[in-house]
Amino acid sequence: MAGRLPRNRGFTLVEVLVALVVMATLALMAWQGVDGIVRTRDASQARMESTLRLGTVLAQWEQDLASLQETDAVPALTFDGATLRLTRRTDDGIQLVAWSLQPTTGASSDEAVGNQWLRWTGPSVTSSGPLQDSWLRSQALQGNPAGASRTLSGISQWQVYCYRGNAWSNCQSSGDLGASGGANPTKTVLPSGLRLVLTFAGGQGFDGTLTRDVAFGPQSP
Repeated sequence: MAGRLPRNRGFTLVEVLVALVVMATLALMAWQGVDGIVRTRDASQARMESTLRLGTVLAQWEQDLASLQETDAVPALTFDGATLRLTRRTDDGIQLVAWSLQPTTGASSDEAVGNQWLRWTGPSVTSSGPLQDSWLRSQALQGNPAGASRTLSGISQWQVYCYRGNAWSNCQSSGDLGASGGANPTKTVLPSGLRLVLTFAGGQGFDGTLTRDVAFGPQSP
């Protein structure tokens, strides 16, 4: 009598459940790995963008100082603790530039950490009257004034030091830039260098303090 062929044995319910649990665990581990990679990539991208922006802003700062130009209409460089004003050469004449630390306005809660560093520019002019008008306008920089661009945010404070007499001193405590005397007693005497100190509030990609020194070359006539 011929024997019966063995019947194919299927998976039991317990075996199916165990297999599903194993597959779900592997899928979760894979998802966590991909999610970690995406988060790391996003953080690196944000850090790189912040670094590039910081470099661009500091390059503009140094370019403004490198183009410093004295005039008889307004001081070439002053700092009052909140705003630094300077006159710079342009292709069209002389331009007043103001760098100012202002409270952050119109931003989300994340962006509202610290203050915003603004760069305000007046028009390029060729006569004293319009340059003096720009100087007066720069005295009332509040919020987000017209003509201003927000360069950096998340800054708690900043300070500017002047290099004079082989030593650094606070530009405010040293009477800004002093007086030259002579035929034009109101003409300021420029330091031979300027030190920028930015203190970051954190939460915007940077923490701690950044220091940048700029040396001044001979002034063109």
